[in-house]
Amino acid sequence: MVTHREIIEKTFVFVQQQLLHAEAGHDWFHIERVWNTAKHIAAQETADLLIVELGALLHDIADSKFHNGDETIGPRIAREFLEAQQADEAVITAVENIIRHISFKGSYQDAGYKSIELDIVQDADRLDALGAIGIARAFNYGGFRNRKLYDPAIPPVLYATKEAYKHNEAPTINHFYEKLFLLKDKMNTATGKQMAEDRHRFMEQFVEQFYREWNGTN
Repeated sequence: MVTHREIIEKTFVFVQQQLLHAEAGHDWFHIERVWNTAKHIAAQETADLLIVELGALLHDIADSKFHNGDETIGPRIAREFLEAQQADEAVITAVENIIRHISFKGSYQDAGYKSIELDIVQDADRLDALGAIGIARAFNYGGFRNRKLYDPAIPPVLYATKEAYKHNEAPTINHFYEKLFLLKDKMNTATGKQMAEDRHRFMEQFVEQFYREWNGTN
């Protein structure tokens, strides 16, 4: 029977290898930050730590953004890997559900699944989209997609559907209004909410400074 620590160590190595050439905002270092934050939040909650750690490590193993929008690849890769490690079926199913339901775009529809482990990993993932790291990741991904930094003629939009959100090509500054500024109020855990407050304020200050410099008033 594989131990908790053995399966985590094997998953650690597997994810590092799989994301070796990933876009910098969704690479191994993103996974490591989410993993560490998830463990920190889990310490304040009653949760299955194995599911939390595996969910955090595998949550972006095949992000649909980089696979033509296919949301089935990530859960499938995670299941195949965990089956090979002889993980319990209940653990595998829980991790699959975390991968399926963690993303922000999923908030446009009824999730149909809820667990404290999902809450924890989702908070950890959302925290990595906030603050200084969140800003860096947003502009890195915008550059990766060759998006404008900002265009005063393109106002932010609160998308009505998941598909509309997935396929938007708006400037990166719009992303703050369309997602990042919304995350603070979507946190699940008390620890996550507390951590989000400071990061949210930092982003607000950044955007205010951005506009001042853009308009030449700073």
